[in-house]
Amino acid sequence: MNVGVGRHVYKAVLTCSGIPHCQGAEAAADIAREFVEQRSWHKNVRCIWDGEQLILEAENDYDPEGKALADEFSDCVSAFVAGTFGYQIAVESVIQCS
Repeated sequence: MNVGVGRHVYKAVLTCSGIPHCQGAEAAADIAREFVEQRSWHKNVRCIWDGEQLILEAENDYDPEGKALADEFSDCVSAFVAGTFGYQIAVESVIQCS
């Protein structure tokens, strides 16, 4: 992320519920790796499984509402979590860091 004068950095925290417990930890690792290796426009990415839901944290300089990140998170969940099931992505918070 090349933050210039007048650019803001947004830190978003998103959750994903509805993930089968047996797939949560592996999905978190796969999603974190995907963001680091293939979606490098997001910085300081962290994805964890808290035993109930996936939690994704990331920073970028273009998404003040977290909607773009939510779309990408959903794409990753679809790609890395096997089976058809209902899951829900929620934007928990977005803060402006600078």
